[in-house]
Amino acid sequence: MTNDRFALAQQTMAYVLAGGRGSRLKEMTDVRAKPAVYFGGKTRIIDFALSNAVNSGIRRIGVATQYKAHSLIRHLQRGWSFFRAERNEGLDILPASQMLDETNWYKGTADAVTQNISIIRGYGPKYILILAGDHIYKQDYSYMIEQHVRTGAKVTVGCIEVPKAEARAFGVMGVDESDKILSFVEKPADPPTMPGNDEKSLASMGIYVFEAEYLYDILESDRPDDNSEHDFGKDIIPRIVAEGGAYAHPFSRSCVMSGLESEPYWRDVGTLDAYWQANIDLTDFKPELDIYATDWPIWTYSELVAPAKFIHNEEGRRGQAVSSMVAGGCIISGSSLYRCLLFTGVKTHSYSQLEGVVALPGCEVGRRTWIKNAILDRGVTIPPGLIVGEDPALDAKRFRRTEQGICLITQKMIDAL
Repeated sequence: MTNDRFALAQQTMAYVLAGGRGSRLKEMTDVRAKPAVYFGGKTRIIDFALSNAVNSGIRRIGVATQYKAHSLIRHLQRGWSFFRAERNEGLDILPASQMLDETNWYKGTADAVTQNISIIRGYGPKYILILAGDHIYKQDYSYMIEQHVRTGAKVTVGCIEVPKAEARAFGVMGVDESDKILSFVEKPADPPTMPGNDEKSLASMGIYVFEAEYLYDILESDRPDDNSEHDFGKDIIPRIVAEGGAYAHPFSRSCVMSGLESEPYWRDVGTLDAYWQANIDLTDFKPELDIYATDWPIWTYSELVAPAKFIHNEEGRRGQAVSSMVAGGCIISGSSLYRCLLFTGVKTHSYSQLEGVVALPGCEVGRRTWIKNAILDRGVTIPPGLIVGEDPALDAKRFRRTEQGICLITQKMIDAL
């Protein structure tokens, strides 16, 4: 990182929007917000945005929480308490505190910042980086901040390059050759494409850079507007685009890649199918996301647990895992795993076979079970002899089964068998 980019990062505060439920993850978000959902064997989804900020040189961070935030807040307190106030570092957890009046929770993404302007001012940042707390990616934000300052933009919007056909599901930017945003349309039938590339469009990542004083002013002017939804994507960004002050920052310019990845990696794991696939993809011989790279670590809360253990070595009762990731504290006892991802403290018992299973912390799989293509929610105890993944109709009656055949299994579902 150059001195200029490092200096700009030091003048920046990251503000992470982490209040969303993530209803498309169904029962997985009944007890936790989407940013607090487990991912990758050790981490939570929010750890990626927070790690990107820290690795980019940003050491002042606010996290706005709202929906079922206890699990998220506990994780932040345990895993992200290493900042030092005497160095003007810190991570503030900012629940909807109803500071503007006594009735309003956060009305929208912009309002989640507006309600905490007084706290943000206390940090004295020159720039503010708005982040979504629910995506999986590695990015050096200092490049985006440097572009923002160099172009004199009022807002710089982080964008991913997606095929035009897929862009219909996003908010899409129409830009000129200098990255100036000329139009911003939500889920267009005919998305605008990138200059010089008719096959790709720029879709918003929900990442924005502002100069702090300008952001305060535009949010304060938006606050009393009864016609506004007080949302960045719906209100604030379109307004700045209309005024001619918005620029796009393509993700490929600041994506962090270790050399294993073949292309920039960004995932919204907001559906059960997408969540399962992104986790299972990590077990590939050459995964699309390298989480082993030590030069851009994904920080998290690391539990003190014993190493994983594999026991029994008899035909049909051999503790083994192939093309799988197994976290600490797991005991693979006489069972066979293929393309599985097991979080901390999972126990599997003899004669069981698991294929394509994502098991969250503390799960236990009984003897002689056969489970294929499933997500086991935290603490689920699978009874002996259960078969999942062979009878679609039966699976759909007992569990949450997606169109792609992935079964989400919770303890409540098991108790109802």
